[in-house]
Amino acid sequence: MQISASLVKELRERTGAGMMECKKALVESGGDLEAAVEHLRKSGQAKADKKSGRTTAQGLVGIATRESRGAMVEVNCETDFVAKEDRFRAFVQAVADSALRHATEDVETLLRSPVEDEGASVEERRRDLIAQLGENISVRRVALLQSRGGVLGAYLHLGRIGVLVDVQGGDSSLGKDVAMHVAASRPLAVSEADLPPQLIERERDILRAQVADSGKPAAIQEKIVAGRLGKYVREITLLGQPFVKDPDQSMGKFLERSSASVRSMARFEVGEGIEKKTENFAAEVMAQVRDSEANAERV
Repeated sequence: MQISASLVKELRERTGAGMMECKKALVESGGDLEAAVEHLRKSGQAKADKKSGRTTAQGLVGIATRESRGAMVEVNCETDFVAKEDRFRAFVQAVADSALRHATEDVETLLRSPVEDEGASVEERRRDLIAQLGENISVRRVALLQSRGGVLGAYLHLGRIGVLVDVQGGDSSLGKDVAMHVAASRPLAVSEADLPPQLIERERDILRAQVADSGKPAAIQEKIVAGRLGKYVREITLLGQPFVKDPDQSMGKFLERSSASVRSMARFEVGEGIEKKTENFAAEVMAQVRDSEANAERV
């Protein structure tokens, strides 16, 4: 049957699906627009299931704040191209807003939560977006932070690195400075007391092994180990690191002079810890072209 271009256009605007997918859905539904919408939604879920095994190492970090509360999420996709897409960006912000509104750090709970002003859940929106953009999309992690009696500092760097910090004392400008420092210097903890004991012991064992064959007396070796361990701790803790805006003083000294302290922090960087697969991009593009041509022939 003949399907008008205007009907295809209307279906595309309503669903965001590709032109050939819209035309095929209209043919299969006998030109019934509502039936075609339903068909695309169902096929979108099937596509989401099919794509669920693909590695998602690109994406964006989103932050939502309200007064002294903040939520931060990492949402992943397969390519940097989709990460720059407006619909993907809007979805990331909607996920962050939903995490803040429902006050949850559990991804599964967040996926079941409704998106603001919509009947659909985060999971339903995710699956619809997979159908529209043609890539696997996953909500990877969530962090919540609330400052009680202090300032919530937030910083988002190009959508790739996000930071929330609970700063006691100071003002919003100081909170942003601290958050920017955390983004740039990636401390593992606020202070040595917050570091896992096993991390310190592992580093101590490594340092002892490095000086074991130095020929120096045992007492001297232990002093060397203690000195190097202290340097290591300063490098990985917020309070020990040189302040990025004034490297001549440590962040600890900067906060002390500002009569401020940091109670907690959270830092997300897109894709950290995800094993990335090396893809043959040219082959991937050609495969997509062949799929499109095959679909066109069937329609």
